[in-house]
Amino acid sequence: MEHWSGDVLGPPYERLEIALAPDAEGPVVATLVRRTRDEVIDGPGRFDVLYVHGWSDYFFQRELAEYWARRGGRFHALDLRKYGRSLRSHQTPGYVDDLAVYDEELGAAIDAIRRRAVDPLILMGHSTGGLVASLFASRHPEVADGVVLNAPWLEFQTRAVGRAILEPVVQVGAVVHPYAAFPEVDLGFYSRTVSAELGGEWTYEAAWRPEHGFRTNRGWLNAVLRGHGQVARGLGLRIPVLVLLSARSMLQPAWSEQMRHADTAIDVAGVARRAADLGMDVSIRRIEGALHDVTLSSKPVRAVVWEAIDRWLPAVVEPATARASTVR
Repeated sequence: MEHWSGDVLGPPYERLEIALAPDAEGPVVATLVRRTRDEVIDGPGRFDVLYVHGWSDYFFQRELAEYWARRGGRFHALDLRKYGRSLRSHQTPGYVDDLAVYDEELGAAIDAIRRRAVDPLILMGHSTGGLVASLFASRHPEVADGVVLNAPWLEFQTRAVGRAILEPVVQVGAVVHPYAAFPEVDLGFYSRTVSAELGGEWTYEAAWRPEHGFRTNRGWLNAVLRGHGQVARGLGLRIPVLVLLSARSMLQPAWSEQMRHADTAIDVAGVARRAADLGMDVSIRRIEGALHDVTLSSKPVRAVVWEAIDRWLPAVVEPATARASTVR
């Protein structure tokens, strides 16, 4: 029986802990968070949303949830295994050796959502979570009616040529020493653009979203590179996909105040080109002044983000709702 309890974000947020199969490090859980709807205030839900966070991250974006609630969405977010609410002291933060492992918690989360289902379902993923959501939707084409990707990490920063050189080296290291860490590469610039303590706008739990990110290791990076290769070969998604990206990247070793208006984590031009390999119905929106997580950008930029989703949303929700009514 499901046991929803109060969440760290406070009302109207609740969470459900999902027990998963143990791995080499021991017991494993994921955590599903939902924003409850008061039908008197919010009205009835018209569709469901499941959000998946990125690397060194967890769900804390109340404004994102409130956006979806105002549009009629029943909002849910998943803290994946070894992240955020799901991270345990015996675990290597964020570690998996295959992105398909996440099918277990994504499937369980969707099952929980559908126990009080409202058709249709929209998957939303940020950064590595965008890669995970895209691969999941490709393996399970019957599950979602649309996908929103917020700066999805679909291609390595060195693009396909660099990935081809790096992948064999990482693959060997992943077999021999999968937990071996790489040298620190996160200089903390992205946190500086986001954290209220460092000049940004947002407050969150630093232990779950550290300034310099989790330590990356060979097994995890090998899994990500394999995911990039799958996208490059084409995922064949047959549902509408919206890709939201900053207008520019700033991937450099020295801080600049201009980084507060750019993506400091991924190569947005390379990702924009790779996004075409997701499927046949892909819309790409480049947003001036956006951060890596476009929903954490400045307020005027966020307004552009919401407008972009607003323009895309009816083409997903209305046909899917019509199909569901016909089936019933």
